[in-house]
Amino acid sequence: MPDATFLTWPFFEPPHARFAGDLRTWAAHAVPPLVDHGDVDASCRRLVRALGRAGWLRATVPAAYGGLTDGFDVRTLCLARETLAYQDGLADFAFAMQGLGTGPITLAGSDALRARYLPPVGRGEAIAAFALSEPDAGSDVAAMSTTATPDGPGHVRIDGAKTWISNGGIADHYVVFARTGEAPGARGLSAFVVDADTPGLQIAERMDVIAPHPLATLRFEGCRVPVGNRVGGPGEGFKVAMATLDVFRSTVGAAALGFARRALDEAVGRAATRQMFGAPLGDLQLTQAALAEMATAVDTSALLVYRAAWTKDRGAPRVTREAAMAKMHATEAAQGVIDRAVQIFGGLGVMKGVKVEELYREIRALRIYEGATEVQKIVIARELMKYAAEAALPRAAE
Repeated sequence: MPDATFLTWPFFEPPHARFAGDLRTWAAHAVPPLVDHGDVDASCRRLVRALGRAGWLRATVPAAYGGLTDGFDVRTLCLARETLAYQDGLADFAFAMQGLGTGPITLAGSDALRARYLPPVGRGEAIAAFALSEPDAGSDVAAMSTTATPDGPGHVRIDGAKTWISNGGIADHYVVFARTGEAPGARGLSAFVVDADTPGLQIAERMDVIAPHPLATLRFEGCRVPVGNRVGGPGEGFKVAMATLDVFRSTVGAAALGFARRALDEAVGRAATRQMFGAPLGDLQLTQAALAEMATAVDTSALLVYRAAWTKDRGAPRVTREAAMAKMHATEAAQGVIDRAVQIFGGLGVMKGVKVEELYREIRALRIYEGATEVQKIVIARELMKYAAEAALPRAAE
C-alpha cells in the first residue's frame, strides 16, 4: 500500500484526498485485468473505456463539457498520474494522453471544437493524441518543417511528418502543429485538429520501445483540413503548445513519482523478507542507507511536483520554472530509486515479470519526453536569468 500521508500536506484540499483514495482503490482492482503488455493497443483501448466509464477521465476536460472542474486542476491530474503509474505504466499513459491530446483544445480551441471533441474524450469514447515532434524537430520546436498551406476556400493542406507520437495508430484525432509562415521560427506555427480518418493522413511506422506503448510516425500528404479546425489563432501554435506543456509537464514528474513510490515499496518488502547471512536483508546497514536515500528522493520529488501543481492551481499564469524543476528532479530521482530497488532484488530484479524490472524499463523514457532533462536545465537557468534581469530594472532606474 503506497504512503498517503503526503495528502495531509497544505498543498491539498479534502476533495484531492478523496479523489486519490477512491482512485487508488479502483485502480488496484480494475487495472490489472485490463492490461496485457503483449498487446498495448488493445490494453490502452480497454483502459480508456474503463477510465471513462468510472468517471476518472472527467479530470481531463472542463466542467462545461462533462469534466470535474472549470479548468484544469493540476493537482488532480498529478494525483491521478501518480496513482495510476504506481499500479501500471499503461494505465498512466492512457489517462495522461486523454488530457495532453485535448489540452490545446481546452486551452485555446473554439467553442465548436470543444463541444465536438472534449465530451467523448471525457467519457472514454474517443482517444486523443498530441502531434508536435518531428524527425528533426523534437526539443527544438522552431525547426519544425511540417507545413499547413491554404488550399481553397476555408481549408489548409498539411504536408510533412510527425514522429514519437503517443497513441499514434489508435487515436481518433490528433492535434497537429505545422508551419503556417506568419513569422520566422516558432512564431510561424499553428495547431489543427486532424481526425484520424482524414484522407492524406497515414500511419507510416509503428515504433517499438523498451516499455511498450502505442507510438507511431505519422505522414501527411495533401491532408486537407478545415480552417475551423485550427486551435488558437494563426501563428499561435507555439504559444498553444507551450501553454499545454506548462500544465502537463508537472504531471510527468507525478508519473515518475508513482513509479518511484512503487519501487520503494517493492524494495522495502524485499528487504523485510529476503534472508541473508541469517537475518533479513533490511538489517544490513547498507540496505538501510539505500532505503533511506530512496525515501528521501521520493519525498523531495513529491514536494517539487505538488509545489508546481499548487502554484498553477492558485492562478499563476505560468509555472515554467517550477514545472521544469519538478519534471527534471522527479524523473532523475525515480531512475535512481528504481535502480536501487533492482539492486536490492539482486538477480531477481532483472527477470521479466518482476515489477522492478518493468519499472526499470518504464522510467527511462520519462527523462526524455516532454523535454529532456538537459532541456529542463536550460529552461530553469533561463528563467533564473530572466528573473535577475527583471529585478535589475528597478535598480537601474533609480
